Amino acid sequence: MLNPVWLETFITLVDTGHFTQTAEKLFMTQPGVSQHVQKLEAACGHTLIKRDKKSFTITEQGQLVYQYTKGLLRDEKVLFEQLNFDDPVSGKCSMACSGSVALMLFPRLLKLQNLYPNIHINLKAAPNHQILSDIKSGNVDQGIVTDKPNESFFDFEELGQDELCLIFPVDTDVSKSWKQLLLELGLISHPDAEHYLSLYLKKCEEQELKLLNINEIPIVGSINQISQILEPLTQGIGFTVLPKSAVDSFHSPGRLKVMQPKLPVKETLFLVRKKNRTLPARYDAFNSIIRQAWA
Repeated sequence: MLNPVWLETFITLVDTGHFTQTAEKLFMTQPGVSQHVQKLEAACGHTLIKRDKKSFTITEQGQLVYQYTKGLLRDEKVLFEQLNFDDPVSGKCSMACSGSVALMLFPRLLKLQNLYPNIHINLKAAPNHQILSDIKSGNVDQGIVTDKPNESFFDFEELGQDELCLIFPVDTDVSKSWKQLLLELGLISHPDAEHYLSLYLKKCEEQELKLLNINEIPIVGSINQISQILEPLTQGIGFTVLPKSAVDSFHSPGRLKVMQPKLPVKETLFLVRKKNRTLPARYDAFNSIIRQAWA
């Protein structure tokens, strides 16, 4: 390995173009600078500079050594920046959650990034199983799921609960039975629709819905963009099931009708990270915002 002190002397000499200035900059003697260059040339097995009295020119081999050394310095700078991971107001914060949770949280998290521009937020919408898989593999640092994770693989905390809502167009005639309404309107499907609807039918304590086979319900539209799921309902098309947070975040909640079941259907939300994983300090402010959302 080439001596880093000799390399520093060499690139300083090339950058300044003078032995005297190099000696002053590095607090050395001029003969000391010459000695470092000669030792570096010997180690490389090539002449790196051609001397002409008080001046010099860099050789082709010298250019290669110069570029190599500059690359080492750049890599060292990047390394120290990466090692400085515990800066509380700098670095990437990555998290996965459902689309509805992302819709509700993202505007709040952006306020943190506006306050601290060096914090970069990476929010991914995914189903529960994908979130846990991404946490285990290290693709994301943490996530929010609705099923209690396996304690052998994950550390987690309970955030709170989010109520599931059965949502219709605002002009829906609710004098009809709920079962009839679902079959007539049809489902606006989305990635979490089957999970949400199955849970709702099972736990809402509406007897006619408990007996309804989810496969009997026609699908009249399918959307994977959470912000667009409720748009068809504002046009009188279909019904869907989403967490209340998604309804509250929608731009026109007055154009929707949320049915009130005998028993509210709620999901518990868990903030999850890999077992024994200590997150960087920047997550203190990030997770504080998340906890406040369910406080």
